[in-house]
Amino acid sequence: MMTMMISNLTSFISSEANAAVAGNLVPRQLFFLHDIQILELLVALCVFVTIHSLRQKKHHGLPVWPLLGMLPSMTLVVGFQTNNLYEWLTQVLCRQNGTFTFKGPWLSSLHCIITSDPRNLEHLLKTKFSNFPKGPYFRDTVRDLLGDGIFSADDETWQRQRKTASLEFHSAKFRQLTVNSLLELVHGRLLPVLEDSVKHSSIAQIDLQDVLLRLTFDNVCMIAFGVDPGCLRPGLPRIPFAQAFEDATEATVMRFVTPACLWKAMRYFNLGAERKLKMSIKGVDKFADDVIRTRKKELLMESHTSSVGHQKQRSDLLTVFMRLRDEKGEGFTDKFLRDICVNFILAGRDTSSVALSWFFWLLHIHPEVERNILQELRTIVEARSTNDINETELVFSPEEMKKMDYLHAALSEALRLYPSVPLDHKEVVEDDVFPDGTILKKGTKVIYAIYSMGRMESIWGKDCREYKPERWLNPKDGRFLSESAYKFTAFNGGPRLCLGKDFAYYQMKFVAASILYRYHVKVVDNHPIVPKLALTMYMKHGLKVTLHRRTRPDQCSLIT
Repeated sequence: MMTMMISNLTSFISSEANAAVAGNLVPRQLFFLHDIQILELLVALCVFVTIHSLRQKKHHGLPVWPLLGMLPSMTLVVGFQTNNLYEWLTQVLCRQNGTFTFKGPWLSSLHCIITSDPRNLEHLLKTKFSNFPKGPYFRDTVRDLLGDGIFSADDETWQRQRKTASLEFHSAKFRQLTVNSLLELVHGRLLPVLEDSVKHSSIAQIDLQDVLLRLTFDNVCMIAFGVDPGCLRPGLPRIPFAQAFEDATEATVMRFVTPACLWKAMRYFNLGAERKLKMSIKGVDKFADDVIRTRKKELLMESHTSSVGHQKQRSDLLTVFMRLRDEKGEGFTDKFLRDICVNFILAGRDTSSVALSWFFWLLHIHPEVERNILQELRTIVEARSTNDINETELVFSPEEMKKMDYLHAALSEALRLYPSVPLDHKEVVEDDVFPDGTILKKGTKVIYAIYSMGRMESIWGKDCREYKPERWLNPKDGRFLSESAYKFTAFNGGPRLCLGKDFAYYQMKFVAASILYRYHVKVVDNHPIVPKLALTMYMKHGLKVTLHRRTRPDQCSLIT
């Protein structure tokens, strides 16, 4: 009997337990099915958003993602793509007929119009110049490095600096200063450094971009500050000011591809690139402050001794601005003087050296162009009297430089394909419309893609990607023909046309002729050539070359 009761109790408990398990299992299954439905909905939503975003590429040039805009596409290019950002941008502009709207993340400052249409450039650089200043966004982004200098200034601040600098750039005294300083640097520093590398070994590699940057840095510092930092010397010493300036420009450009709220937060907490920028600017400021302090003492002594006898006056930009007075009869602040000089160094240092680096690389892959340049140099040298030819110490005169039309064309063609400043920036003051129909709202940022312009078939024809100096020459007499500044914008255009354009060409021609007359420049095999993301278009890995001395410069032959 007891056994029977226990058996029934066990059966009852078991049945109740099974019922309970079954009761719990139904809600769990329903819950699991509910999870699957939510997951499917999320997947479906993601697929829909992805397809919708990718379809935007046809109309807007790039996929437009919710909240993030086009930033993911640009991030992939900057971070992972082996091609360069400028080439990617060119492809987008070609698909969009020269102009497209870049949509940045929601509530960010990365929204802008990007154009490579010459009609639009003439509109913003000349026709409606006053409606397209650099703008507060650009000034705020570069202010820590450039301050209120001519590169970023607008309105009266820009006009005052532009007027003073223009008068000085066109003065006979300043022109003589630039010619003499360049002659000293090329024949007293550059050529000995190059010859030293050849003497050590016929296959010794040298970073030509680094050498050229040192040359132009010394040159522009002599013109802007009136001091010689001595970057270009045997052994290529490390110069703290030059390194600080390089690091500061590199860190500054990263702000343009970083949301403003992010880089400002990094600056506040002194993190990452902003920490590097802060330290670099301290190095730049220290150098500038020391020079300004010393120059003030020199000018004070000059004023005390001026009555005793005539002294040769300096003609560098710093001294010129230090002698000026504002409308109240007061001199400029040290901060303002520092900004002026740093801006001119940025403009003068990179334009020539970066252009020359790309020029020598292009000659390496187009030997026929080098042969034509050498023929031109030989013709010029042969026109001299026999007594004027000295193979080792030959110096090209300013008059001879004017006759180098083919070299001028070859350099212009290099600048067309590889402009020293690949992108530039403006901001819209009042609502406007571009000639191509693009609507511009007040506050819109406008970027004109100078690099892309050199690769547009609509501007330069189907051979736009080919390196052809002949496109710049008059077919009848072989003389150089200039192009519209709104088609060839390497030196900007309109009221902001580069003040140093003539000197930059003189500098490039003098350096190129002096090197090519004596050496054949051969780029090292398999050396990677890609542009660096910076304010100016450096070669990311430099330009490693070997130099081969010519046996007889007047014959332009090579040691083989």
